[in-house]
Amino acid sequence: MKSYRDLEIYKDSKSLAIECHKISLSLPKHELYEEGSQLRRSSKSVTSAIVEGFGRRRYKADYIKHLLYAQAECDETILHLEFLFETDSWKDKVKYENLNSEYETLSKRINKFIQWVEENLK
Repeated sequence: MKSYRDLEIYKDSKSLAIECHKISLSLPKHELYEEGSQLRRSSKSVTSAIVEGFGRRRYKADYIKHLLYAQAECDETILHLEFLFETDSWKDKVKYENLNSEYETLSKRINKFIQWVEENLK
């Protein structure tokens, strides 16, 4: 790995964050600055934490800490998607289920990457 850009979790989280950003801008006006803002921030924080952790990879504990933050933000994003869908602010069930599933998968992949870092970085 020469760059955080080589990490699949980075690529996937960035792509998902862009998708969440676009979705949030199509929400009803009353949600645009409330739950929509939370969705934008948490989804982008997944990617930001991965990048920041990579920058601190020399310090294994710091790297893991930031990857744990990324996983937590991933799980928070799932919650915001659930709130939007379950309150009928976002009604696209197929897109919701797909995005929710992709974030669930990303959370698991971040967890596996954390395990890899714990076992392989010195």
